[in-house]
Amino acid sequence: MPPVLIGHSVGGLIAQHLLGKGLGRAAVAIAPLPVDGVALPASQTRLWPMMSGDPADRYGVVPLLPPHFQHVYANTVGRDEAASLYDRHVVQAPARLLVELGFDFPGADEVDGTACASASVDTSNADRGPLLLVSGQEDRMVADEVTRSVYKLYGDSTAVTDLKQFADRGHSLVIDSGGRAVADHVLGWLADQGLGPRTRD
Repeated sequence: MPPVLIGHSVGGLIAQHLLGKGLGRAAVAIAPLPVDGVALPASQTRLWPMMSGDPADRYGVVPLLPPHFQHVYANTVGRDEAASLYDRHVVQAPARLLVELGFDFPGADEVDGTACASASVDTSNADRGPLLLVSGQEDRMVADEVTRSVYKLYGDSTAVTDLKQFADRGHSLVIDSGGRAVADHVLGWLADQGLGPRTRD
């Protein structure tokens, strides 16, 4: 039986792609990177580490220092919690992954500074399983408005597509102290779709 797909950020983009291909029963995309030409606002792309202006940063390993992590990723939690999240979760990773997924980061000399997604998702597929998009309204990496724009792309499909917006939450919403509220909502939504956890007699 196909799995329920749940992903955050890049994982949210991949979950949507797999669901559109019919490879999942349902999907939950949490603060997902945008798809199909939806752009991140210039004010946000400047906060991404690979937007330093050096084109080589798009292919090398990009460091994420603690102050930047708190400002961009964990901006809705306190300094101590942000430091704890950094120590527990942050590992250096190559920006090349985003480039290979079709995420076009412009050069620093370009006027608007927006980053546009070319990763493709079959948003019109009416035969796919249900999809839940989740956003944090204070997210500085993937703005709530970006997730809302992706949600609108699914308007031509009759398949279930829902959007849940969490006020006062940033990009760390799945790993910080408020993560339980997100998990509870997702579990409740899955139960509403008939996909709740099985119980043994």
